Amino acid sequence: MSVNDPLGDMLTRIRNALMRKRTNVVTPSSKLRGRVLEVLLEEGFIRGYTETTDAKGFKQFEIELKYHEGQPVISDIKRVSKPGRREYRKVRDLPLVMNGLGIAIISTPQGVMSDALARSKNVGGEILCHVS
Repeated sequence: MSVNDPLGDMLTRIRNALMRKRTNVVTPSSKLRGRVLEVLLEEGFIRGYTETTDAKGFKQFEIELKYHEGQPVISDIKRVSKPGRREYRKVRDLPLVMNGLGIAIISTPQGVMSDALARSKNVGGEILCHVS
């Protein structure tokens, strides 16, 4: 099956797994997905992830979701920049998600990072998603 938006697919898999109270979710592997997962791990939204291979030999990420007192740490995860409409922002126009309680994941010329790190490095870019 062809996926037009691989990052959107991963975010939807995470969102669906959280609704079903799953501890793990599996998604196909890619560089962008790995970088977004690294930001989620650094910011404390997931427990971790590992790269594995399936029965056919394709690489995939197994994501370990994080819960606090039975509630998911990620309350909302939303794709912002989509293939049909890209969202680019300068550093001074980067959004605050939930007044700073959430994060925006930004793809910059210096790599994929959180909005706080992008502000400290004084760099803007494409807003990939909001996580709160």
